[in-house]
Amino acid sequence: MAESTDPNPAAPVPGLPERILLGAAYYTEYQPYERLEADLDLMAAGGFGVIRVGESVWSTWEPRDGVFDLDWLQPVLDGAHARGIAVVVGTPTYAVPPWLRKTYPETTAHSATGVEIPYGMRQDVDYSHPTFRYLAERVVRKIVGRYADHPAVIGWQVDNEPGHKIFYNPQVFAGFVEHLKDTYGTVDELNRRWGLTYWSHRIADWSELWTPDGNSTPSYDLAWRRYQATLGHDLIRWQTDLVRSLVPADQFVTTCIALGQQGQDITVIGEPLDVAGANLYYATQDGLELPGAQGLEGGLASFFVPWSGPAYLSLQADTARGTRQAPFLVTETNATSIGGTADNFPAYDGQWRQTAWHMVARGARLLNYWHWHTLHYGAETYWGGILGHSLEPGRTYAELSRVANELTAATDALAGLEPVSDVGVLVGAESRWAMECMGPLAGPAHSWMGDPGSYDRILAAFYRGLFDAGLAADIVSPGQLADVGPGLPDDAAAAALVARWRVLVVPGLYIADDATLDLLRRYAEAGGHLVLTPRTGYADADAVVRSTVAPGVLRGAAGVHYLEYTNLVHPVPVTGAGWTGAGTAWADGLLVDDAEVLAGYDHPHLGQFAAVTTRVAGAGRVTTVGTVPDRELAGHLARYLARTSLPVDPWRDARPETVTVTAAVNAAGERLRFVHNWSWEPATYRLPAAVRDVLDDVALAAGELLALGPWDVRVLRETP
Repeated sequence: MAESTDPNPAAPVPGLPERILLGAAYYTEYQPYERLEADLDLMAAGGFGVIRVGESVWSTWEPRDGVFDLDWLQPVLDGAHARGIAVVVGTPTYAVPPWLRKTYPETTAHSATGVEIPYGMRQDVDYSHPTFRYLAERVVRKIVGRYADHPAVIGWQVDNEPGHKIFYNPQVFAGFVEHLKDTYGTVDELNRRWGLTYWSHRIADWSELWTPDGNSTPSYDLAWRRYQATLGHDLIRWQTDLVRSLVPADQFVTTCIALGQQGQDITVIGEPLDVAGANLYYATQDGLELPGAQGLEGGLASFFVPWSGPAYLSLQADTARGTRQAPFLVTETNATSIGGTADNFPAYDGQWRQTAWHMVARGARLLNYWHWHTLHYGAETYWGGILGHSLEPGRTYAELSRVANELTAATDALAGLEPVSDVGVLVGAESRWAMECMGPLAGPAHSWMGDPGSYDRILAAFYRGLFDAGLAADIVSPGQLADVGPGLPDDAAAAALVARWRVLVVPGLYIADDATLDLLRRYAEAGGHLVLTPRTGYADADAVVRSTVAPGVLRGAAGVHYLEYTNLVHPVPVTGAGWTGAGTAWADGLLVDDAEVLAGYDHPHLGQFAAVTTRVAGAGRVTTVGTVPDRELAGHLARYLARTSLPVDPWRDARPETVTVTAAVNAAGERLRFVHNWSWEPATYRLPAAVRDVLDDVALAAGELLALGPWDVRVLRETP
């Protein structure tokens, strides 16, 4: 069966040009002196085709309550249009002015019950409050009304990085209680579903529900997180509907999603948008090296980049595409250094070009760097832009200019580009939230509730193994599984999933309702290769642990069960023909019913349990992994999946260890191959097929050696 491509390619995004634009967030209002014309001339000379403006300066748009200054942006849009530079205008609702805090204190966000967030940062307002909505709508209507018809404008970004915080305001808690009433109906049902008999937490009336600050009930925490996500989603839906009602049909609406924000579900928040926009930040310098460090540590990036290697960039791109199962916009990515004053790691020569082409290969339709010039004041003074503090163009400008011009030259080849994926990876926001409350893995600082990053550690381990083995992935949510075969009978829906993803990896799906688990079982029996991992299906939709023998309804298909599990203080080597590496952090005590054991543990106690098993289930197969694999074991698992369930791919199987090959199909049905060398050392790669280099128009024969320099990328089009 062929690799996965979307059977229903995404419709063209209104306003988005056919060519892939490269540009930057541009803030003339932040410049230390007047240099608008000089900046725009530099952009035009460098081939930069788009800027994002206006989203951070509500106090500039509305310096006093009800007093607006809308004209300051006009020269920016006029100058951009005169140079053929497109503009995305942002609504400024994520950073409120001092007068709003002073005049309308009721809109202040609370970080705990009764505790106001002090003014002085950003995202310190309760965006669900009706007063805030009134003020936000007023300024949005003014800005959009002023610039919706400007010929430079191709789209609008509503808000910025929504879901940044959890709100504990009284009116938010009151809304949460009403939500619980609608969901559960009666307090008796809530008591039963949440297990509130424990520790005398039963309530006799809704008024007795306690505020979340001291909560210790996992079901409460999960419901609270779900409700918080609806607040962020409602903000984006509300603003999207508002802006769309005011702008021409040929302008798109997006937002700037920071992947992993605590108050959002990335698989839902993009639904009302025309196109999802996401921030893709990554570790640079040696942090992009392959094979690179064996662990998942970051080291060469800010605190919000938890691990290094090109696999992390790839995971973010695949996650952004998975938000709507469609191409996406990169609203922010590394210009130079990212983060704080001690996070100064500008990319090596070639790395900007590599990462740009990788994002395009995985579905990016616009690349906006953050930001044009490095700020001279404020909290992000050392978050580097394309221009440094001197405002003189240097390495960053030169290399990104090269990329911008390459993207323009390759417009025909990149038209309608759809990434090709080998496997699906099922990612659930609710499982992440549940593990943030009660993490199964131990963290650096031992805690009763475990490591709140447990879910991301499990996901990272399995995704990185796929990446190292050369397997590309689609990120899909439990709710999106049903979208693959809507309205079909159960067996037909399962078959549609198999047609889309021959292999489906399920990392740490702790929260799963019965319908989802049953669909996974039917997927395997219909011919798919299902990969189960620790904690999959262990708790129900209310975060209550199931009372069946794990893995519950999947036990028969998996051919294994377990009655116990253990944390691992140290990695435990695995045994098995052709299997090496180690289990880390966790081990289920897998007992075999009628599965084949692929790998066990080299350990005097754990040796009685299986580490990796597999079993034929109907027309498909279920492979169960009872541990969090280290990088070596994860790579063995991925290669096993490829051998057993995927077509042979000579592009994947003959790579040097520093080289990756990513595939995509364009509107003409041509297959493009993006060949990267993530290393200082030059590499050669023997081509399995005849190709033509998209960028220099040179034909290369099958069997010919492709030369790759340090930190290099080649874009190839297969030829008949």
